[in-house]
Amino acid sequence: MRIRRSLAAVITTAALAGLGLTGAATATATAAHAATHAAPTNASPTRGECEDGGGTVDLATGTCKGGKYDGQMID
Repeated sequence: MRIRRSLAAVITTAALAGLGLTGAATATATAAHAATHAAPTNASPTRGECEDGGGTVDLATGTCKGGKYDGQMID
């Protein structure tokens, strides 16, 4: 009887650990997506932030083109 309980505990622990790994993979994928696409904020990026984020400043429209801050107005 003790062996059955121990085996059940091991299987349950392994199953829960598997779910934890799945959740960690999902969190990693979500973080990677968030790192490549900045969420719009109320604060406008500066010219330097636009360029550091991989974009270029469009002086005609005052926006950042490409990169992390694509389409956001430059402060």
